[in-house]
This record gives sequence, C-alpha cells and structure tokens, in this order.
Amino acid sequence: MTARVTVRSLRERRRRTADRRFGARLLGSAVIAAIAAVPFGLLLVLVEGRWQPLRRLDAGAARRLHGVALEHPAWTSTLRFLSDRVWDPLTLRTAVALLTLWLVYRRAWRLAAWSAVTAVSGGVIGLLVKTIVERARPSLEDPVARAPGFSFPSGHAMTATTSFAILLLVLLPVVPRPWRALCWYAAVLSVLGVGFTRVALGVHWFSDVVGGWLLGLAVVALTTWAFEAWRADAGRARAPVGEGLEPELTDARPEPGASGGKGEQPGT
Repeated sequence: MTARVTVRSLRERRRRTADRRFGARLLGSAVIAAIAAVPFGLLLVLVEGRWQPLRRLDAGAARRLHGVALEHPAWTSTLRFLSDRVWDPLTLRTAVALLTLWLVYRRAWRLAAWSAVTAVSGGVIGLLVKTIVERARPSLEDPVARAPGFSFPSGHAMTATTSFAILLLVLLPVVPRPWRALCWYAAVLSVLGVGFTRVALGVHWFSDVVGGWLLGLAVVALTTWAFEAWRADAGRARAPVGEGLEPELTDARPEPGASGGKGEQPGT
C-alpha cells in the first residue's frame, strides 16, 4: 500500500510539473511570436517601400486581378461570399471556440489551452503588427470590395492559417485514416483560397497575404512546440503530424491526470 501511494504521488508530482512547464512554454511562445512579429512586419514594409521588384509584383497582381473582377461580376460575387461568409475571421474563430469548448467537455484540458492560446495570440499579434506598420490598403478605381483598417498583414490570411491548423491538428485523430489526406488538402486549399480572394477583391496587396501566412505559421509552430514539450514532460511519445497533436483524443480520458484511465501512460 505504501509503495502504491508513493508511486501515485510521484505520478501526480510529475503531472503538476509538466503542467507548470506547459503553461510557461505556452506563454513564452506567445511572447516570442509577438516580439518576432514586429521587426518582421517592419522589415517587410521597408522591403515593400524600397525594393522595386516587390512593389511591381504587388501592383501588377492587384491591377490584373482587379481587371478580372470588373469583367466578371458573378465570379466577384462568389469571391465576396467566400471571403465575407465562409472564410470570414468571425466564422473561423467561432469554429475554433466551439472546438475548444468541446475539448474542455472531453477533458482534454491541455489541448483546449493550446487551441485557445494559438487562436488568441494569433489575433493579438496580427492586430499589433497592423497598428505598428500602418500600411495603406490598395487604392483602385471602381473597387469591387472595401475593408476597414490597415493592410499588413492580412487578418483573413493569418486567421485562416491559425484556425485551419488548429482544426486540422486537433481533429485528425477522430477522422478515419483514409480521409485524413483529404482534410489536409481541404485545409491547405482553404488557406490559399483565403489569400487569393483578398488580393482578387483588391483589399490587400499580395505581400500582405504572404505576411499573414508566415506570421500565422510562426504562431502555430511556437505553440505546437510548447504542446509537444508538455507531452515529453508527461512521458508521452512525440506524435507524428499526420496523427494530430493528441492521438489519444479518441480515448475515454485523453489526457493524464483526468481521473486515470486509458489516457494515462503506464510507468509515468
């Protein structure tokens, strides 16, 4: 009995230590991403302002796609529907919020924290960079769409990157294996599609969209690193990206410390 209590005490101590490190790493990763976002944004703005090839690329893409949008109003209406309804940041953030609540219901506490921190830090960092850079949006004759605020980085592109990454990395374990490749394709095409609609509608420069993608990927990479570090501290093996962040999500109790159960690793 004494040996069993000692082993249980050691397990609980290890879990508490892993949770403390996980929280610190999540916070640290968000801070690192924020610090990296500002010089990254400023650097890209300087490049856009002084490097003529990029300026020509931005202007050329905006001009050509705007011409197509004016000539094909039905196509433009479809792009507006996708951008303002299907791929709107509010729609994607609502989906992530519902997913996070479901994870809390499933008692996947750490995965829920990862989801929330990734989504919130991505939004805050994007807003911070927009405010500091203050880049103007494209000014086109006969605009087919309008958007408020500053231009760099694209909030739609950044939100799509973080949101689809969260949805994909969380839900892969509950998706049948033959369908997982399709989920990857759908997520990637959606992220690319969001960027295309913003440039085609004339509300962002091409480099705004690329900046949103890159910053979104940076946030996801940093918070994912923190989650993987927690798994290592908790005695769990590194999960292949094709299996999702927490393959144990299909278990009755997916995480250690959730009242024991299948999610608990023997000997940890």
